[in-house]
Amino acid sequence: MAAPKSEPPEENSEDWLTTFADAITLLMAFFVMLLTFAEFDIPAYEELTSAVAANIGGRDKQTTTQSLKIDAQDLVYEMQADQVVTVGTDEKGVVIELQSNAFFKPASAEIVPAAIPVLKKLSDTLASPNYELYNVVVEGHTDDGQINTKQFPSNWELSAARASSVVRLFEENNVARERLKATGYADTRPKVPNRDLEGKPIPENRATNRRVVLRLHPMSLDERDAYIRAQEFKRRQQEAKAVAPQQQDGQAPARSIEDRLPIQPAPQALNPSEQQTKSALDALKREIISAGQPKDLNTLEEWQLKFDNLASKRTEALAKDYEQLSTFLSEERRRLSQPAN
Repeated sequence: MAAPKSEPPEENSEDWLTTFADAITLLMAFFVMLLTFAEFDIPAYEELTSAVAANIGGRDKQTTTQSLKIDAQDLVYEMQADQVVTVGTDEKGVVIELQSNAFFKPASAEIVPAAIPVLKKLSDTLASPNYELYNVVVEGHTDDGQINTKQFPSNWELSAARASSVVRLFEENNVARERLKATGYADTRPKVPNRDLEGKPIPENRATNRRVVLRLHPMSLDERDAYIRAQEFKRRQQEAKAVAPQQQDGQAPARSIEDRLPIQPAPQALNPSEQQTKSALDALKREIISAGQPKDLNTLEEWQLKFDNLASKRTEALAKDYEQLSTFLSEERRRLSQPAN
């Protein structure tokens, strides 16, 4: 009996991999498109990353937006203004709501004297280096009660004027004008109905709708670069004005701290880790510039410690920033170590 013929082994075809790869690519493109069109909730994302860092990395670290919210809440309680000021968040950042009845005279855009200290304290927080890269949008809102005066022909003018009053006060208290925006919504965006179903006014609801809202949102990368360039141009203008009299007297102008620690826009080629490090380096520069020339070694040691904590994250793309800070700290250490004449 003849032995059965053995069938030739089947070839391992991997054609399915092409179809699988195409499907995965299309699926990835679909989710990228969804993310592109999605409305990004910045506070929620920051809370998530903070929670991940705390639970996985073992580090309990507050985000800048969380710190801003906490600082604003502390300020409100410190000034005993929690009955007329509320602090919360929206999808982009921190929201502070001011009751118009407590901050403005009736049918007027004039800020009442008792409210000015609260706004000045708030402007001090917003002007600090920690929150310098946050836009400040001030919205004015009214109820549906009609106004018709020579100064305010309608609620549009009144709401916009109240927002502008707050913006002007912030600008007068060192909040950069490039960060500020004032807008008036009149009665078009009520929180609660101004009237009941029979059309009768509801006084409590009308009082709720009369408000000024501050929206504090982090700048985009493009906005940050434009803002930094504008501030750098201002600084150079101020230096030019200061140098002119010295040059006339034949004196050599001393280099300012801003000139020794220039804050440049981030290179576009940075990866996410380098961008985070760049932000930390710029924040340290702003802290030093804001404090001015150190008067003692203790202050210098605090800056040195913060700089040393960033040493492990040094890359070639950030070498210039590291060199500027290292040179500044070394020069100041030598200056403070020299015996007084």
